[in-house]
Amino acid sequence: MEHKICGWVKQNDPQYLDYHNNEWGKAIHDDDTLFQLFSLETQSSGLSWLTVLKKRAGYREVFENFSLENVASYTKDDVNRILESGLVIKSRPKIEAIINNAKLFLQIKKEFSSLDNYFWSRTNHKTIVNDVVDYKLACITSEISDELAKDLKKRGFKFVGSVTVYAFLQACGIVNDHENDCWCK
Repeated sequence: MEHKICGWVKQNDPQYLDYHNNEWGKAIHDDDTLFQLFSLETQSSGLSWLTVLKKRAGYREVFENFSLENVASYTKDDVNRILESGLVIKSRPKIEAIINNAKLFLQIKKEFSSLDNYFWSRTNHKTIVNDVVDYKLACITSEISDELAKDLKKRGFKFVGSVTVYAFLQACGIVNDHENDCWCK
C-alpha cells in the first residue's frame, strides 16, 4: 500500500523523501539538534531546502555536529577552514551567521534554561496542528514566527526573518503543516 505524502516532496529524491517521512515535523527538544536545524534553515535563505539538505552531512562535519558551545567559540580561522572545506554552501556571511547565532543562543540558554524552552514555550510546549489541504495554500509565516523573528533580530541574530523562522518551526515539530491527507499528519 502506497502512502500519500505532502505535495512539496520531490519523490524521485530518496534523501528528500526520507527527510519528509522521518524528520520534518517531528518534535525536537534537544538543544544541539534545534541549533543545527535552525542553522541549516538560515543557510537555505535564497536557496531551496534540498540544496541545504544535500550538504547537511558536510555542515555536520565542519561544525562538529553543531555542538553549541564549540561553535560559539569559533574564530575567523574556523570560518576560513569551513569555507575552504568545500563541504558547505560557500557564503562567508552565512557561515559567520551560524557562529554569531551560536553565541547568542548561549545567552538565550542562560535566560530560558534551554533553546527547547525558548522556542516551545511560545506554544505552551504543544505542537500547533494546522489545517493544510494543499501545501501551496499553507501559511509561510505566523504571529509566532513574526514575534520570534523580531525578538531574535533584536538580540542580534543574522539571517532570521519570519519566513525562515516559520520553516524552522515546521521542521522541528512546533508547527505541523503536513497536508491533511499525508500519512505523517
